[in-house]
Amino acid sequence: MPKVLFAIAPKTHLLDLCGPAHTFYEAGEFGLPFDLVYAAISKEKLELSSAGLSFSKLEDFEDHELGSEDFIFIPGAQIDSISEESFVTKHKDFFNWLNRQYKQGANLCGVCTGAFIIASSGLLNGKNCTTHWDYLERLQRFHPLLKVLKNRLIVKDERIYTSAGVSSGIDLSLYILEQFYDLNLVAKVSKEMVYPLRRNEDDPQLNVFLQHRNHLDNRIHTVQDFIMNNLSQSNRGHELAELVNMSTRNLSRLFKQKTTLTIGQYLEKVRVETAISLLKDGAKVKATAEACGLKSTNQLRNLLKKHKGALPSELTSSK
Repeated sequence: MPKVLFAIAPKTHLLDLCGPAHTFYEAGEFGLPFDLVYAAISKEKLELSSAGLSFSKLEDFEDHELGSEDFIFIPGAQIDSISEESFVTKHKDFFNWLNRQYKQGANLCGVCTGAFIIASSGLLNGKNCTTHWDYLERLQRFHPLLKVLKNRLIVKDERIYTSAGVSSGIDLSLYILEQFYDLNLVAKVSKEMVYPLRRNEDDPQLNVFLQHRNHLDNRIHTVQDFIMNNLSQSNRGHELAELVNMSTRNLSRLFKQKTTLTIGQYLEKVRVETAISLLKDGAKVKATAEACGLKSTNQLRNLLKKHKGALPSELTSSK
């Protein structure tokens, strides 16, 4: 079971911690469990959050050794409590441990001002990163060896992830679930949390299973879920409309309004991404076409050529 360890500093911001923690909890509810660990970076096991709520019964970080399947989340904290030189000196053992975990393959995730804590370990030197917009210049000034990027929600450099601030920790968690695990699961988790995915053109590209879902219309989510899970079926307009008790015309209008695509355009995109995934996993061309609801391998070839400029033989060794 992958481990997600939350390293809690003095005066940690609650949403920076609870947002990611709840995201991974919901992933477990949908069948992808994580071992969630809450550890104090101080020897004292009682920490006070920035909002005044106390954390108790925190574990000792030194009791845990992590590897390539594990993640260390460092939530942001009150900036004055983590940017002083005395902070680094006081928590020397934690920074030594953090360096060791990274060398062992663990992934590091800084939420908001959590980037300052990772930067203090030296692991961000020479790497791209970001933080809350109000502290970008301060992070660069305090740590001149960093490459601090502005106007970015999430930045990944090697195995270190940083995010802009507050609720972006949820975006970062969803992005990690997308990169490492099940794409359909991510859509379910974000829907369950009633959390629209936020991305801009500078962020890592999202797979079509996550694109066009930054709306809160449950009827359109239902149609999108049905299309993704029933590609081998015809997915005719009137059948989709009946699924959500709407007229075909009204569904077509609302779908375009919420997703910026027609139902046909969305269906094509899902078919293309599904086909690429199947082909890369070694599926035969004919079986892939059938799984995507296409009538022939020629239809599959034309679709891939149209959207990706590639033929099935260029995406897999299977013939």
